[in-house]
Parts: sequence; C-alpha cells; structure tokens
Amino acid sequence: MGQLYELSAVEVVEKLKAGKVSIQETLTAMQDRIQAVDSRTNALPTLCFDRALEHAKHVQKLPVDQRGTLCGLPVTIKDLTDVEGVLTTHGSAVFKNNIATGSNKLVSRIESNGGVVYAKSNSPEFGAGGITFNDVFGITRSPHNNARSAGGSSGGAAASLANGCAWLSHGSDMAGSLRTPASFCGVASLRPAPGTIRADSQHAPFDVLGADGPMARNIADLALFTDAMTDNRSNAMQHALQAPNKTRLDRLRVAVSQDLRITSVANDVADLFQQFIDNELGGVETVREAVPDLTGAHESFDTLRAQFYATALEPIYEENRHLIKPEVVWNVEQGIAQSSQQIRHALRTQAKIVNGAARFMRDYDVLICPAVSLSSVSAEVRYPGEPDGVPIQDYYRWLAIAYASTMTTLPIITLPVSNTAEGLPFAVQLIGKPWGEAALFQVAYELERKIGRPFGPVDPV
Repeated sequence: MGQLYELSAVEVVEKLKAGKVSIQETLTAMQDRIQAVDSRTNALPTLCFDRALEHAKHVQKLPVDQRGTLCGLPVTIKDLTDVEGVLTTHGSAVFKNNIATGSNKLVSRIESNGGVVYAKSNSPEFGAGGITFNDVFGITRSPHNNARSAGGSSGGAAASLANGCAWLSHGSDMAGSLRTPASFCGVASLRPAPGTIRADSQHAPFDVLGADGPMARNIADLALFTDAMTDNRSNAMQHALQAPNKTRLDRLRVAVSQDLRITSVANDVADLFQQFIDNELGGVETVREAVPDLTGAHESFDTLRAQFYATALEPIYEENRHLIKPEVVWNVEQGIAQSSQQIRHALRTQAKIVNGAARFMRDYDVLICPAVSLSSVSAEVRYPGEPDGVPIQDYYRWLAIAYASTMTTLPIITLPVSNTAEGLPFAVQLIGKPWGEAALFQVAYELERKIGRPFGPVDPV
C-alpha cells in the first residue's frame, strides 16, 4: 500500500469504516502532505486542524453506522463559504480578518454526513475570473506545472486534490468555476442542476447561475461527495454506479460539439477534443454534431451576472471600492447601471435557452464539449489577453464554453480525458438531461473506465 494520501476517497472511507485507520490518522496524513508540497501550489492557505481534531473526536465516538456517508473523512471548503470559527476572506482584502460566526448550511450538512473540515481552499476575489489569485493569499498554481494557473475560481480546491492535499474538495461555479480548474488540474467535478445541492445564499437564494458542487480525483469519489452534499442518506449517486442496469456506452445517443457554436477554441483544444471523439466514442451507437440553441447566451449571461454582482456586492463596493479588484468593480458598476428592460430581456432569453436545452436533451443521453477553450493559462496573468490590452469587460469571455452551458441549467460532470503535448491535463464537459445526475454519473464512470487514466495525486513540478 502507498501513502494514505495516495488512496482514493472511497478507499479511505472503507478503511475508516473497518477501523483500519482513525480519523486522526487521516488528518495527520493531510497535514504532513500539506507541509511537504502545498507551498509550491498555494492551494490551501487557511488551515483549521485544531477545529478538525475536535470534530474528529466527536465523530470517532459514534458507532460506525451513525458516522454518515463520509465516516470522518477530511474535506476542504472553498474560501467563499463560511465555516464557523474559521477565517473566510472571499479572497478579498475587505474580509482579510473575517472569522465566520456560523457555518453555511451546506458545510453543516457535509459535517452531519461525516465530513471533517480541515482547510479552506484559495479563490479569486469574490470568485470572479477563471484564474485564482487575490491580494490576501496570492496565486494558486497548477501542480502539473507551477508556471501555469490552477484555474478558477475553485482553483485551490482542484489543486489540493491534484497535489494530494485533499481527498475531496468543495467548490462552486457560475462561469465554469468548477470546470476550468478541474480541467487545468486533471480532476473531476459536478455542477449540479438547480436545487440538487442547496447552500445558504444571503442575496440570491433562488439564483440558477451559481451552484455549489463537489470535486474529486475520480468519478466514484465524486459520487461519494455528491451524496454527502445532499439532504438524504440514500447514497443515490453511489448506488447509480453499482446498478446492474447501468448505462452502456455502445447504446448511448451522444451529441458533440467542440465549441457549442458560441465561441472559439484554441487549436490544441480542438485537436484534443477530436482525438477524444475518435478514441473513446468509437462504437457508440449515435454520435452527432449537434447543440441546443444558445442564441443570446452571451448577452443574457452578461446581464444576469452583472445583476448578481450588483445585488450581492453593491453595499461592499460603496464602502470599499478602493480595496476591490477592477474586474469586480466593473461587474458591480455594470449591474448598477443596466436597465430593467435589459434584465427583462435577459430573463426571457434565459428561459428560452433553458426550455430549448431540455427539449434538445430528449433526443440525447449526453452532450459532450470541451471544458475549456484554452488548454492552460499562465499563473501570472489576471485573465487571458490582459497583458496585450484586452479590456476588463472581456475578463471572463474566454470562459464562454462553460458559461454557455451554465445557461442551460443542465447538470455537468467534468471528466479528465487526456493530456496536452506539454503533459497538462485536458477535460471535457459531460452535460446530462434535466436533473439527470444519476444517469450522467453512469456515463462518466463508464467513460473513465474505458479511458483508464491514472487519477492519483502528483508531486508539484
């Protein structure tokens, strides 16, 4: 057996249930690994091992069948989400000393299901942008190449999985914040359909653009964490992977698109995606180039994102504009300035896209496209093109292949499928039917098995 941190989350939970390892030993394994490698990636800048050990003592005293889905497994929480008694900065100097007075209900649910929180993962300020950096903790780098970005905004979450400093990591997503870092770091993620995974939201509790979701090194681990994030104890996603009548790849009806007909992608992304189709979808019953109608997705997303930022951050912006990065300032000001007519038009467009995508998926089991339009980005830039003078209003435009699929509200699993010529990971989005997470997990699991990629952690280089 290798080091404990090298095992999958499912394997560690099995050891916890069998009494072959204690929760305290798993926490020590994480602490040792963080001390050994995280200085090279800066994935987990805030640690709370004292709190974790106290919680571990409570969980360890319970009978095994009462310890929940995770049975005491250590997990990380993104720094946009409150954990009681722990520093929660939102990646902003405005909150650099903010200690949360209570936990988000999603964190409480994870803990009630046996998760033990030991660290907060790094995020860009207020989750804005696909590259993780901020004025509080600095840059998070890819473990596969420290000169490259881990992606964002769940960059710390993805990097902590890839470098062996986490078995499971919580993240969140609006414009690809689960999907971009999953691709850049070579891990899996689920952006669930609205309402599947519920969390507190002070300003927009029924918003469908933003979503909390799990990240893991492989699909079985992702199913485990998904079950721990939901309200019930049915372990539905894990059972879906074990069902005797699982989805067969050769009988799938698959729609594919390299760009969703909504954006451009880099040549190497197009080539990698075509290789995936040729190598992994051969023998599949139906593979067609097809996409739902995403007309108006850019304009509608721009308006609804700006409305969200203005709603959530306007009071903070008014008092602390000088402390907030210019990209966020621009997004808030855009939201303040836009008209009610713009918002009404954006909502109508959003409804058209959601309803059209649901109709489109009646004919397909899964829609597959790249998770990213660029296979990697330098860790030193604010956003692609910024050093060459690309204006701030385009700071998230390179994420269109992700935010366009956000607009559909369909569930999305990000699955690593290959590597670039430089050895960096590349992933695809597997987009499922409305609230079709269980079937989507089956597809992802079977594809992962066919591809046969290793999903153990790497030493940062």
